[in-house]
Amino acid sequence: MVEFLKSEFADVLEANSKFVASFKDEHLTGTARKGLAIVTCMDSRINPLAVVGMKAGDAKILRNAGARVTDDVLRTLVLATYLLSVDRVLVMPHTDCRMASGDEESIHRSIEDRHGVDTRAIEFRVVTDQRAALTADVASIRAHSFLPRTLKVAGAIYDVKTGRLEPIDC
Repeated sequence: MVEFLKSEFADVLEANSKFVASFKDEHLTGTARKGLAIVTCMDSRINPLAVVGMKAGDAKILRNAGARVTDDVLRTLVLATYLLSVDRVLVMPHTDCRMASGDEESIHRSIEDRHGVDTRAIEFRVVTDQRAALTADVASIRAHSFLPRTLKVAGAIYDVKTGRLEPIDC
């Protein structure tokens, strides 16, 4: 397994060696210094900390396809609020998102047509109305029985072409 890692991930390991050479321990604690958690998409065009002018240690970042508030996101937010100093949550989907460009069936069909794998047993949680989905996701955080009533929750859509956050009234 180590040989597999060394061969198939050689670029990653080489980049890590360069990272280590200039790494400085900032003595971060694992808490969110700015009290913020960001729920965003896994899209690699998004650098969530840079988008909000923060750096490592300032915020908790939760990522998944489409920036959806799933049971796992809610579980993680419970831990973050009670153990890791989070008192604000920003739900931040983005423009030009594959999870907002079709319906559930078309995504499943695309995977099956291209790769021969029937994924219909999985719900991908695609959205046809990104603003409505964002509003529902924000509401689900606000209504969660284990999250503090004092938790501040907001939504904004990140524009991948301009870098601008558009606050959405949720």
